[in-house]
Amino acid sequence: MPHDPLSTDAEVASPAFIDKDNVGGDYSASSIRAVMINRPRQELYDFWRDFSNLPLFMENVKAVEMLESGRSKWTIAGPGGKDVELVSDITEDVPGEKIAWTSSEDSDLDHEGWIAFKDNAFGRGTEVRVFISYEPPAGALGKVVAKMLQREPRVQARRELRRFKQLMETGEISTSKAPDAAPRADRHL
Repeated sequence: MPHDPLSTDAEVASPAFIDKDNVGGDYSASSIRAVMINRPRQELYDFWRDFSNLPLFMENVKAVEMLESGRSKWTIAGPGGKDVELVSDITEDVPGEKIAWTSSEDSDLDHEGWIAFKDNAFGRGTEVRVFISYEPPAGALGKVVAKMLQREPRVQARRELRRFKQLMETGEISTSKAPDAAPRADRHL
């Protein structure tokens, strides 16, 4: 009986290529992002599932308030200094694996998305994937303005995943800003 040799090939392509068929959400702007985090899957899921943790690494999330029956109200810093209220309903919750949500009628922004946690095939951490689909306020023009002001959800998702990785692996989020406690001395001769 013929025996196929074991392969060491792995899918290491960008998630945009691997998941190209999975990026079509219900709204006009959709995106998927992924990051590998060197922490156990359940630990990452548990931290994310406690939505009060999310403002710790999501720059534009001002607050997340838990409501009844799997609903949450998010206050997001929007373009032009205007806050956006998102009300989300959890549509799927598989402990340790996936959380999916969609907007409720009380939301300022029509949106849906999911986050999935998958063990790395080589036993080194967890692959975290986030899918976001939304209807930009003011249509295409609103999307352009949000992108210029660095408030577009797809741009934010990439940054937030990077900060989530830093927080979960090191316990802190690095920044290039000099700390206030260590002012620089004058450089006069």
